[in-house]
Amino acid sequence: MTTEQDVTPARTYATVHIVEEGMREGMQIESASIPVADKIRLLNALSETGLETIVVGSFVSPKWTPQMADIDQIAAGFTPVDGVRYTALALNDRGRERMAEYTPPLSPPESPRTLVHLCDVFVRRNTNRTQAEEVDAWPGIVARAVAEGHATAGIGINAAWGSNWLGRFDESYRMEMLQRQVDLWHAAGVTVDRVWIGDPMAWNMPDQVASQVRAIQDRWPEITTFHLHLHDARGTALVSAYEALLALAPERTLILDSSIGGMGGCPYGGHGRMTRLIPTEDLVDFLTELGIPTGVDLDKLIEVSYLAEEVVGHPLWGHVSRVGARPRGDRLFPMDLPFIETEEQAQHFRLGPAAYVGALSPWSTPITSPVRDAVERGEEPGQVSLRMLDSRGSATT
Repeated sequence: MTTEQDVTPARTYATVHIVEEGMREGMQIESASIPVADKIRLLNALSETGLETIVVGSFVSPKWTPQMADIDQIAAGFTPVDGVRYTALALNDRGRERMAEYTPPLSPPESPRTLVHLCDVFVRRNTNRTQAEEVDAWPGIVARAVAEGHATAGIGINAAWGSNWLGRFDESYRMEMLQRQVDLWHAAGVTVDRVWIGDPMAWNMPDQVASQVRAIQDRWPEITTFHLHLHDARGTALVSAYEALLALAPERTLILDSSIGGMGGCPYGGHGRMTRLIPTEDLVDFLTELGIPTGVDLDKLIEVSYLAEEVVGHPLWGHVSRVGARPRGDRLFPMDLPFIETEEQAQHFRLGPAAYVGALSPWSTPITSPVRDAVERGEEPGQVSLRMLDSRGSATT
């Protein structure tokens, strides 16, 4: 496994936290017939990887989301691991009451938040409310937060960059909807220190995400935590997350939602399972290569991705689970590795030589490399190659 000590960051980044959404965002678009025992097995396996926050499901109506009909059994039946924060989604008072029955092991919401969908079509499809009704609910949320003594709060927008029913939304619209929320909180004497931005229909583009993050950071410097829920139907989510990271000052915090194998999607958004999220294993590998600590054991996470495929009954969409982390140290590939052509053979990074039994191997004599020998002694390959070329009198211009 590539460890966090293997990579020195090229710059100082914002702090990054991962929220694992496979049990909620993933399961809500998978088959409702998946046995509870399998879901609990997957949740328990995720808990052992070092992930710090896991969303276990949604307390919603089983009539419209039958995949969550067994959330009570899951919340009561899984094995919590110390140090892991378990959360769930609840969209109304009844859902919050149900969730409270399992708190702990579930964690209560950290602080209050107002939210609005920018697409009035999607919000009707998704929550059976209008955009106006969402906005009308804000004063009650603020009043309740003040009564409970909260000094800080969050703001949020969903379907932020565009909608399959209305098209693209511009930054001025996003900023106006955020400003209205900020004004309401400030009028009540509450500081806004967090923002949540959702993209359920995968309209995110890296330049627009970065621009939005910079605009919020510049207008409201007291907002220090940015939470992005970016879907990946068009393959841009990880790039957009990276651009957001580059746009943030090092003292900020970036929270990124991801899911094991990339599974996820809303049945009301138009893309089904193809909506996807950033695969958690890909995100962990990416952050590790940037030198950003995650605390996650990538080897364990890759194994969990295969368990997830077994549970849902079809291949998922992670990349790192198919090829492994970039090999270093004793993970460097054997120099006499035979032809690797199939997905099954490529699994040698985790399964060993058994994965490529019978593969073609044209090497008539063992392959040797003085550079490899030096690398195994801890030297840098590029410097070794240059030194060897210079020692032979090779041209350097």
